[in-house]
Amino acid sequence: MTVPLNDAERESEYSPSSCIGGNYAPFLQAYADLSAQALGRHAVRRDLAYGVDAAQRLDLFLPAHDDGAVAAAAARPALLVFIHGGYWQELSKDQSLFAAPGALAAGAAFAALDYTLAPHATVHDMVIECRTALRWLHAHADEFGYDASRIVVAGSSAGAHLAAMTGLRSWADDADLPAGVPSAALLVSGVYDLAPLIGTSINDALSLSPSDIPAISPLHLSAHGAPPAVVCWGEVETREFKRQSQAYADVLAAAGSLTNRFEIPDRNHFDVIIDLTTPGTLLGDACLSWLRAPR
Repeated sequence: MTVPLNDAERESEYSPSSCIGGNYAPFLQAYADLSAQALGRHAVRRDLAYGVDAAQRLDLFLPAHDDGAVAAAAARPALLVFIHGGYWQELSKDQSLFAAPGALAAGAAFAALDYTLAPHATVHDMVIECRTALRWLHAHADEFGYDASRIVVAGSSAGAHLAAMTGLRSWADDADLPAGVPSAALLVSGVYDLAPLIGTSINDALSLSPSDIPAISPLHLSAHGAPPAVVCWGEVETREFKRQSQAYADVLAAAGSLTNRFEIPDRNHFDVIIDLTTPGTLLGDACLSWLRAPR
């Protein structure tokens, strides 16, 4: 039985930095530094427009053959699409490229999305943008040479929420996705019921109301037809983040979509995602198993 939280408890439980002393700036710097290294070492197509608005852009890394060409149609690589976190109001694709080298080393393509942040967009708007980006990536698979049937989406924190929303077949709007897109989802330290955020400082920029919650919370929506999914979280997380991940894993399991759930030892809400494409880690091996999977 879940014990209701008072306002102060909710504020703390939904502040993931409360587990690490409050200072998460070093982790954001690590994202930026590792992303800068990826840009310096690998060719990338920057700021590809998947929509008309300024934030509707993505960066795309493509694996190359020895002759520099993209893979032939008979052996096209998977595409890993990363959606960043930041409580729908911080960060960008520029700090989200750290997983590109690992994806490329596995022979996969990698894309990082931007989306319009609060308060300039609602969470509902962001869901539409992310679904639109996946639809655009599917439509341009032939142009860029990756496999349209193997578009794996991953997200961290708020990005995990958005990644989960891209896989819901019960959610219909003007950005409906082709069947099989995404082909799999890695959901890391997400929030899947947004109702507890109302009344916290997090909602100052989001302006969520109770009427918004059912349409944008995966825990309030059917997971029937959702893609295969891994749900995971760090050991050093609040009880509420762990509870929400477990609850959504239960929903996916009931729908037949959950392939694994696990807690990652010694990782917190901010550094857990750095393992996304690192071989020999729980998260990295789960991700790479999809990127390397045979067609």
